Amino acid sequence: MRKLIVITLLSVIVLFSVSFTKENLRNIYSRPSSAWPKPFIDEGVIWQELGVLPPGPLEKQMDSLKAVIELGKALFFDTRLSGSGKISCATCHQPELNWTDGKVKSIGHEGAVTQRNSPTIQNSWYYNRLFWDGRSRDLQDQAFGPINSETEMHSEMPEVMRKLRRVKGYKELFKKAFGDEEIDPFVMTEAIATFEKTISSRKSRFDEFLEGNKKALNNSEVRGLHLFRTKARCINCHNGPLFSDNQFHNRGFSNGDVGYYKVTHIEEDMGKFKTPSLRDVARTGPWMHDGQFNSLEQIISQYSIAKFPPGTNPLLRTIGLTDREQKDLLAFLKAISAPPLAFSKPVLPE
Repeated sequence: MRKLIVITLLSVIVLFSVSFTKENLRNIYSRPSSAWPKPFIDEGVIWQELGVLPPGPLEKQMDSLKAVIELGKALFFDTRLSGSGKISCATCHQPELNWTDGKVKSIGHEGAVTQRNSPTIQNSWYYNRLFWDGRSRDLQDQAFGPINSETEMHSEMPEVMRKLRRVKGYKELFKKAFGDEEIDPFVMTEAIATFEKTISSRKSRFDEFLEGNKKALNNSEVRGLHLFRTKARCINCHNGPLFSDNQFHNRGFSNGDVGYYKVTHIEEDMGKFKTPSLRDVARTGPWMHDGQFNSLEQIISQYSIAKFPPGTNPLLRTIGLTDREQKDLLAFLKAISAPPLAFSKPVLPE
């Protein structure tokens, strides 16, 4: 009888402790982020606390730039920019798929498989450099790349200009946007870049949580938030409001792709790739520069047990999450993901 009482008391204590821990964690993260527990940050890492999604760079200029945005939107969806007349920017960046294409690697000219996975262009205005390997300095520079690529849109800029100049509707759009019917590569790419700067993520439940709705995240998601900042150490690379440090890292699984090295030609940059934003991550698979993961569960499991090869960034190490911790982290990643904004595709000029 005495043994039964002891067991019962111990069970009550354990249950109370677990309940208290859950409640305590929720209370802690219900405070302003400045009062959250100190994250597990490696020495020398420059980081920002996670935060609410900021407004896009053109938030206060949407009216004054309306004509330029309209032109850029038409160009983004126009297959006439490609050599075959079958591929547009939107072929690999579809609004209904959070501006990705849902493929392991994108399909380009005449069915050619490209080298890498197409990342979402949501929040692309945030990055210091574009493409997985950082070869473009800004969105306007980036817009030239796919058009001139043999495996992507397989076109040449002089031919694109000839095509556009034959379209009366484009002359009108260019004049409305820039005050002149003259069509050249620089104003064309400026219009595309301006349109892309309007493409941002929707607010997620995590944003709602930060803004005061403490019911926006359930207990599993709050535990996942805590893991993201502490034991899982995700915040070392995925930090700030956009969940990216805007840096390049070698995560040890480049599969022969030299990455950032092709841009810098610095040996230590071999196999490095840009840290992608994790906003909407649950909706933008397959994942990684080569689309090698088909589920977030695979990625979390990989980082939990992986033995990283030599040359891997020291920020990456085996994190050893339990099964429940992996589920909680996955729950949080889903909580920072939101469906795309409703989007109307343009009627192309003739």
